[in-house]
Amino acid sequence: MGLGIETRHRIARRAALEIKDGMTVNLGIGIPTLVADYIAKDLHIMLHTENGILGMGGSPAEGEEDGNLSNAGGYPVTIQPGASYFDSATAFGIIRKGLLDVTILGALEVSEKGDIANWIVPGKRVPGMGGAIDLAQKAKKVIILMNHTDKFGNPKIVKNCSLPLTVREGAHMIITEKAVFHCENGQLFLREIMNPYTIEEVIDTTGAAVIVDEKVSVFQ
Repeated sequence: MGLGIETRHRIARRAALEIKDGMTVNLGIGIPTLVADYIAKDLHIMLHTENGILGMGGSPAEGEEDGNLSNAGGYPVTIQPGASYFDSATAFGIIRKGLLDVTILGALEVSEKGDIANWIVPGKRVPGMGGAIDLAQKAKKVIILMNHTDKFGNPKIVKNCSLPLTVREGAHMIITEKAVFHCENGQLFLREIMNPYTIEEVIDTTGAAVIVDEKVSVFQ
């Protein structure tokens, strides 16, 4: 079942809190693209995109879109003062050199050990793996934003991924419409729940072993 636009924006708003001053950050396709609109204005950060921008900004006002300026998903964006443009080879050089502090990605499944499956569903046509494999392996911190369950109600956070892996033990955080998890030392820690969900509801719809912190906070 897909998420409503308000829920998607709340996930993005929570993810934006992980971005700190001075960071270089990549935002993936889907919910992650929304994060750009929630980054605190007083932070000096650089947003990177695989199609060749360093210094990307948030979404333009309606009617002010530039047809030549988009993120990797093809959606219109703005740029910040001091931004630069380059080819995809340079964009991926930045990724593979390990210069990204954070990448925020979508996923199809994540295991309790932090394995990520996000690039293909067997039998479905896809244009390619994109930058997911490089990003998930090379960024210093990998944050996954996704639905807690699939359209049939099955957990997307699982003991072991059934889909082809993008990377093993690559996720550091998972943020869904229900909760915020941290992946540490092969274990999954529940540290926050999203209002109005309860800890019990989160655990019941998670297909992996969960360690619940002594004090779980609530994100509004």
